[in-house]
Amino acid sequence: MAIKQTAGHDRLGRFAPQFAHLNDAVLFGQIWSREDELSARDRSMITCAGLMSMGLFPQLKSHMAMAKGNGVTRTEMVALITHLAFYAGWPKAWSAFDLAKEVYGEGDRDDESRDTTAPATATAAGTEPDSGPYPLGDSADGPNFTGHVWLHRLTDPDAECSASNVTFAPGCVNRWHTHPHGQLLIVTAGQGWEQEEGHQPRRLEPGDVVFCPAGVRHWHGASGRSSMAHIAVTPASSGQSPVEWMEFPDPDQVAALG
Repeated sequence: MAIKQTAGHDRLGRFAPQFAHLNDAVLFGQIWSREDELSARDRSMITCAGLMSMGLFPQLKSHMAMAKGNGVTRTEMVALITHLAFYAGWPKAWSAFDLAKEVYGEGDRDDESRDTTAPATATAAGTEPDSGPYPLGDSADGPNFTGHVWLHRLTDPDAECSASNVTFAPGCVNRWHTHPHGQLLIVTAGQGWEQEEGHQPRRLEPGDVVFCPAGVRHWHGASGRSSMAHIAVTPASSGQSPVEWMEFPDPDQVAALG
């Protein structure tokens, strides 16, 4: 699924429109979205390594934030910088660490260190997140989610109005996105969050029903301490993509929700 990137258009649309188009539509819209060849997480690590090696620190900070959204943990970023220090140079590593501290923070725990001991949300080996009244389904991990997610289809995926039970691991959310004909969410298990652009995030619990109107940007996913499952009903016209993916919500703001 193509990722909608607008940085080129926003910053260089008038001054260098062709470059802006190549940046947004080709680099991010096509190359970064080839998840069957290389995941967004791995592309982020490779890109950060290249930018640090070249000493391109303004771009590196932006891509570190993108890497965090694509699931690269603080521990992994620290290991990457430490490894590259021996090849790219010690001063570059110092500069890169300063940026990483700004992006990831200086807490004692890694981004993935959350309390997931509650019975309904345990994700240790041998346990599964609560998928509600439906089977967990197949893994749907990819560049549009910050963590693990599973999909159990309730209808044919090409149906005019498709429906699936989607289960998010604790702390996993998706990108800002829109639907051409809106989307209905019915929470079946766990706790999570949903936010429409221009509104405050709303807490989701089993039984809650949310309708996002057509063309309105929103994101949703599990809380930091609980998995969440919801039925997603998404209509679309024949031959039309049911979703357009954009950037991730701010990771610090999501983490602050709990």
